[in-house]
Formats: sequence, structure tokens, C-alpha cells
Amino acid sequence: MKKFVFVFFVLLFFMSSVKVYADSDYPSVAAKAAIVMDQQTGRVLYQKNHHQKLPMASTTKIMTLLVALEKGNLSDIVTVSKRAASIGGSSIWLSPGEKIDMENLLYGLMLNSGNDAATAIAEHIGGSVENFVDMMNEKAKEIGAFNTHFVTPSGLDIGIDDHYTTAYDLALITRYAFRYPKFEEIVSTKEKTIPWEGREWDRYLRNKNKLLWIYQGADGVKTGFTNKAGRCLVSSATREGRRFIAVVLNSPPMWEDSMKILDYAFLKYKPYKVLEKDKIIKNLKVENGKKTLTPIGCAADCIIPVSEEEKEKVQMEIYLPDSLKAPVEKGEKVGYATIKIGEEKICDVDCVALQKVEKEDFNYNFQKIIKSWLRLLRKPS
Repeated sequence: MKKFVFVFFVLLFFMSSVKVYADSDYPSVAAKAAIVMDQQTGRVLYQKNHHQKLPMASTTKIMTLLVALEKGNLSDIVTVSKRAASIGGSSIWLSPGEKIDMENLLYGLMLNSGNDAATAIAEHIGGSVENFVDMMNEKAKEIGAFNTHFVTPSGLDIGIDDHYTTAYDLALITRYAFRYPKFEEIVSTKEKTIPWEGREWDRYLRNKNKLLWIYQGADGVKTGFTNKAGRCLVSSATREGRRFIAVVLNSPPMWEDSMKILDYAFLKYKPYKVLEKDKIIKNLKVENGKKTLTPIGCAADCIIPVSEEEKEKVQMEIYLPDSLKAPVEKGEKVGYATIKIGEEKICDVDCVALQKVEKEDFNYNFQKIIKSWLRLLRKPS
């Protein structure tokens, strides 16, 4: 594949004139580990010990929810086992033999941080807690969270030493999970009532994530606490179409730490449109096609977060073949673009054909021959 490199300085407007942090303003936090990640590109905008392995308490339930959304069925009716109902710690007060649908269990899992809900979900989907945990670990590796290991679906870590993650891995898992609209819906819900079998009233659930009430744009994700893990929080906030994910692990002032690093990210980094959807990058030759060229562009806008001082360092490298062979479908991936800031790779973006090109056939070639003859006959002798 031939490499076409376009280096240009993307001059996109900034939304407003706001304070820009200098290096000396890099936030100091009490958390043992912390990170802010851009949800769209995965770019790390702030970090402290972000690859350090640490226990993560109930932020574990982010993966529990993700696996449940991928492997379960929201309409399934779950029968609560004695084991699930007897799990200690935070709960939604499930009873042995109680029947409740999966969707309501997931709300109980994330809003009230129900350890009983986590166990019931795991048993229903995995057949056993142990099998479900294996599914969680497999998913972590698939996502690229290689410094993560789960032992429970709830995050309870009493007597457990090998239940751990990193701030980076938790942000990576959360970023992946946000591809599911139901995940976004659940983790951003402040309050909900769900059925309570055998009672005359419903269960009232209130999200333990205080940021949903006090931080502008907050839309997730999950709190956690055990004596071993300390106070943990995975949070997210969206402003002007840009979502940032923050993680703090073992942070006594977890609300303050989280808001401080999110503020830093929102103030320092602004959206830059590097590529525009359907804008032609290059016309590429097509072999054996009814057209000899097809325009190449991107399937979606590419917008990255950059600081003021990074504007002139934005670069784009385009990787395309010398030519394509017909047929070519509209929207077909034909290469990719790599976006960099200096030497830092930010993301890859698919390059696609913007027009369909059909392959030559007998009728097409025959018509070409006839048209050529007619042109020759029309020429004056």
C-alpha cells in the first residue's frame, strides 16, 4: 500500500475564549491513580499513575453491565438464588426465589450498586458466578485492558488479592461500553423505581454518583468503595458534544478530584475538526471499472481534542493503495488516515469510497466499442 502523507495545520475555531492551563497548572490530586480520557478518540488528557494496578471496588460493575448488555437479554426473567440474596454490602434487597427482569436488575446494579443484583445477573447469564467472571476477563482482554483481572462481578474484595485494574484500563472499558445506548441510559439515570415482588410498593433507586446533580454535563458512570480499594469513581461529562471520562482510584476526596481533572480537560482541550465527512481527500484510480476514478473521503467527521499550543502540530497521514479493482461499493473501506499531534498518535480514521463503481461487463464493453465506431464514422473523410 502506497503512503500519501498530508501534513497540515488545522485551523478550526475554538468555541470560546477561556482560561488555558499552563504546565504549572497541571492539577494535583489526592487519588493514588487518576486519568481523563477523551471518549471519542481515546486520547489521554490527564494522568497520574494511570497504569498502576489497584483494587477498584464497585467500579467493577461497569464491566458487569457491559457483559450483561452483550450476552444477556433485557426482557429475561431472573430467579434470584439464595447465594445472590445473601451477598453482603450494598444491595437492592432481593429475596431468594424472587423473580425480576434483567433490565430492572441492571438499574439496581448501577444506581444502588446492588451486590445482590450483580450476583443474580452473573448466575443467570453465566450459569455461575465463576463462569460469568471468566466472561468479564475475556472481555477485558478483547478491549485491551491487559492490566485488569476480575474475581467477582460486584467488586467485593474481602480476602481477595487478585481483583484489580488500572485507571487507564477502567477508562478504556468505560469508553468501549459507551458504544451501547442502553449503557449510556442506565449510567446517566438519577432516580428510578423498579418492581418489588411481594410488596405493595416499588423499590426506589437513587444513583450514588453525586456528580450527576452537581457537575455541568455529568452523564455517568459508577462509584465504588471498600476498605481495601478506598473511594473510587469513574465519571463522565459531555459538553459541546465532547465526552470526557475521568477515573480516580483510592481518592478520599473523589468528588473534588474528579471535578478538578474534568475541569482541567474541558478548559485546556478544545475540539478540532481534522477531517470532514464525505469531503474528497483524493481521487483514486479504479481498474476494470465503468468509471476510471472514484473519490475517497472519510466515513465520519474526525474531531480531536487539542490544546492551544498544539494547534500547529496537528498532522494527518493518509494510507491508500495505488489503485482499486472494480467493483467498488460506496462506503467501502479502502484505507485509513492516522491523526497525530507531533509524534503522538491520536487516532485512526477509515477512508472510504464516496461513489460506487461497477465492474466492466460484456454489454458495457460492447457499447464502448459501438460508440467508438460511431465516432469514427462521423469523422469527415
